[in-house]
Amino acid sequence: MSAQKPTIVLVHGAFADSSSWNGVVARLRSHDYPVVAASNPLRGLTEDSAYVRQLLESIDGPVVLAGHSYGGSVISNAATGLAHVKALVFVAAFLPDEGESAVDLSGKFPGSTLGETLRPVPVTLPGGGRAADLYIEQSRFHQQFAADVPEETTAVMAATQRPVADAALAEGASAPAWKDIPSWVLVAADDRNIPAQAQTYMAERAKATVVHVTASHAVSVSRPGDVARLINEAAQAAG
Repeated sequence: MSAQKPTIVLVHGAFADSSSWNGVVARLRSHDYPVVAASNPLRGLTEDSAYVRQLLESIDGPVVLAGHSYGGSVISNAATGLAHVKALVFVAAFLPDEGESAVDLSGKFPGSTLGETLRPVPVTLPGGGRAADLYIEQSRFHQQFAADVPEETTAVMAATQRPVADAALAEGASAPAWKDIPSWVLVAADDRNIPAQAQTYMAERAKATVVHVTASHAVSVSRPGDVARLINEAAQAAG
């Protein structure tokens, strides 16, 4: 792989895992980009961001950092102050300002139907406290999360979904990296998790380069070519 190309780091969001980037990874690798699809813990915004930041700090050379959904909140927290992160790409994602949470932003405009599809599962934390892991009901996963993906694929996605701690979606962000790092945003027009109006609002606020794609929330699965093209554009612009 060419040492001249930045490393592309991909961060998945809630109800997904790193395999949600598989189609994007294949396309980026065909253009000789080094790629890392990080495993996002989905435990809490501060904790998840610290985890991703340590991964970023282990990479030599420039990085283009992309996040999907809640992963957008994570990358914006994680990249603050890291000079080798040259571009941020938000894919149907949150771009929170300081103090804002995913819950705040998803409810800022009408259109999200995520809440009614969630199944909370009580869990005991390492210190003995109680919390809840959130899953999307498997019977509703296709329509809610990935309506433009074949049902045989979404059945597997639903069965293998990673739960997110409810506290992670409610936790406010720290100082956002998108205020200092050039940003690109892909807005998924048919998103039922994060309304397209909310995605557009956040993108415009961040003065990001924006593309609109007719796709569900699972756009990295249904439209990997569009996602890879935007990441490539960001990488080329970042130099």
